[in-house]
Amino acid sequence: MSERKIVRVREVMKTEFDQVDGLDTVSEALRKMKFVETKCLIVNKRHEDDEFGILLLSDIARQVIAKNLAPERVNVYEIMAKPVLQVDPDMDIRYCARFFTRFDLSRAPVVENRQVIGIVSLTDMVLKGLASLTR
Repeated sequence: MSERKIVRVREVMKTEFDQVDGLDTVSEALRKMKFVETKCLIVNKRHEDDEFGILLLSDIARQVIAKNLAPERVNVYEIMAKPVLQVDPDMDIRYCARFFTRFDLSRAPVVENRQVIGIVSLTDMVLKGLASLTR
């Protein structure tokens, strides 16, 4: 009987992600985006005892576009989620997928030593994680 290979979050996460300040307007945040596949923005801590936030592009669609608000008049902090549920980089993707299912998440920051080191999504777990198991 062969041992099951464990795929860790660290192996499938995206290490390039966009970070913004909570005081930025939605327009400023969108202009700061550098990475083509970005579907969320990590909102930086304001101080050491603060927590990270997250702003999904779907949040912008639901809370700015759908409500016909001006993105240059809405601050990131008004529509972001904070504190954000986070994932350990050494977590097995099977448990990460269960965690996402339990809390209805599509993506989450990967945090190590109180710093965001990546973003993981359900898509990453399926396309990268399962692909490595089938090789």
